[in-house]
Amino acid sequence: MIEAEVHLSLHNFLRSQAGFPTWPHHLTMARLVARALRLGRSALIQVGAACGYQGRYRTSFVASALMWYGPVIIVAPEVVQQRLVKVEIPRLQQWLGINKSIRTGDVWPGNDFQGLFLTSPQAWLKAQLTPKDNFPAGIPTIIDGVDDLETWVRDQLTITWEAQDWDQLILAYPHIAEEIRSVRAKLTHELFQHPANPYECYLISQAETELLNSLYSDLDIDALPDTWKQFWQQFQHSFTSSTLLWATISRRQGLFSLHSAPIEIAEILTPVWQRQPVVLIGSSLEPETEAPIFRQHLGLDEELTCLKFSDSQTEAIQLYIPYQLPLPNTPEFQAAFIHKVRALVCLSATSPGLTVVLVGDVPLKSQVGAILAAEFGSRVQVEKTCLDENGILISGWEFWREHQRVLPAPQLLAIATLPLPSLEHPLVAGRVAHYKRSHQDWFRLYLLPAALNELQRAIAPARESQGVVALLDSRVVSRSYGAQILTALSPSARINYLDPSLFSQPSEDES
Repeated sequence: MIEAEVHLSLHNFLRSQAGFPTWPHHLTMARLVARALRLGRSALIQVGAACGYQGRYRTSFVASALMWYGPVIIVAPEVVQQRLVKVEIPRLQQWLGINKSIRTGDVWPGNDFQGLFLTSPQAWLKAQLTPKDNFPAGIPTIIDGVDDLETWVRDQLTITWEAQDWDQLILAYPHIAEEIRSVRAKLTHELFQHPANPYECYLISQAETELLNSLYSDLDIDALPDTWKQFWQQFQHSFTSSTLLWATISRRQGLFSLHSAPIEIAEILTPVWQRQPVVLIGSSLEPETEAPIFRQHLGLDEELTCLKFSDSQTEAIQLYIPYQLPLPNTPEFQAAFIHKVRALVCLSATSPGLTVVLVGDVPLKSQVGAILAAEFGSRVQVEKTCLDENGILISGWEFWREHQRVLPAPQLLAIATLPLPSLEHPLVAGRVAHYKRSHQDWFRLYLLPAALNELQRAIAPARESQGVVALLDSRVVSRSYGAQILTALSPSARINYLDPSLFSQPSEDES
C-alpha cells in the first residue's frame, strides 16, 4: 500500500538530511495523507500553532502527493507555492527519484495531466463556486493553511459595487439616467449621515434598502450588467436576513462602495467537498481534534477523518497573566495597561530581541505608541517593519498577522486585550444579530473561536524563541471561558509576577 511506501521512503529521507528541521509527526501525517489519497476519503489535520507558523509539516504531504500514482491538486497561497516549487518539491523529487510533472496556474493543464498542480485558494474557489469548469471533479486536493479558509470563501462570495458600476448602469439604461443619478445622490447623502467609525463601513439601513429596491423595480433584471445582476441576486436574500449588505465610504473623496455576502456559507460549500476528496491542513483550528465548529461553519462531512498534533514542550512559552488588572471596558484599564507595558519593556531592556505590543483598539494603539516613543525614542515604531535589533513594535492584530513571518521572533509579546471580534464593527454586529435571530450561541460559535484562532497564530513566533507572552486582559482569570483560552495557549509556564530573571539569558553552563 502507498502508506507503507510513503512511510519507508520519507523515513529514509529524513534520516539522510543532516540538520533537517525536526518534527516528530512527519511519518504519521504522511501516512494519513497517503491513506486519504488511496481511499478517496477527506481528512482534516491540525499541525499545531508553532509547526503551522514554521511550515515544517509540508514535507509530509508533498512526499505523499509525489508518490501518489495519479494527479493531485495543492491549493496554497502564492508565498507557500514558491516555497514548495523552489525547495520542498525539488529536494524530495531528487531523493525519491520521481519525475512527476509539476505545474502552477489558475486553469487545469488538461485531461491527460497526471502530475502535481499548484494553484491559489482564490483560483480554486472561484472555479468551485462559479459555473466555470476550470478543474475537473474527482482529483484529490490538498488545501494548505485552512485557518484562513472561511475568510477566503467569504471574500470570493462577496459582491462589490464600485463607483464605475453606476456609469455602466447609466450606459445600459440611458432613458432613465436621471433617475439612476438621483438614487445615487440620495444614497450618498444617506450613507454619509452615518457617524464616523474606525472601520468606515456601515450596514445598509432600511432607508437605503428601500432606495435600492425602488431602483431595481425600474430595471429589467435580465438585461442588467453582470455586477448589478449578481448584487440583485444576493440583495433579494437580504430580506430573509441571510445576507449581509454594507457600504464602505471614503469621506474625503465623497465616494462609496456597496458590498453583499452570504452570512452562512456551509450550505454553499457542501457540494464542493462532495466533488473530490480533500485534505485540509491548518495550524490550531480548535481545541478539539474533530474541530466541530470549524466543520459546521464550512459544511464539512461528519465522516471526515480528523487528526490533531499538539505543540511540543520545547515550544512552551512563559505566559504572564497578572491578577487584579482592571477589565478592558472600564475607564481605569488604559492607564493600568500602559503602566504594565512600561514595566515589561523596562525589565526586558537588558535582553536583546524584538518587543511586540499588540493593541486592537485603534486610538489606544496610537496613544501607546506616542507614550513609549517619548521614553524609548526611535526604538518604538507603530506598524512598521523596519525595526532596530531591539525594536519595539506597536501593532494591531491584522498587521502582526500579515508581517510576523518577515520579522524576528519576539522575546516579549504583550497583548492588551483578547482578540474577540468587536461588536462595534458593523460586520461583526451583523453576524451576531443573525446568530441571535437564529437563537444560536453567538459567543461560543463565533466570537470565541475567532479569538482563539487569532491568539494562537499571534503567539506562534514567540514559541519559536521561547519568549514571554504577557496577556494583560483580566477576563482570562475572571470569566468562565478563560479556561478554554489557557488550554489553547498550552504548552506554557504560567506566572503572575514580574521578575528581572524573566528575561535573563541562560548561561553556557545552563544551556
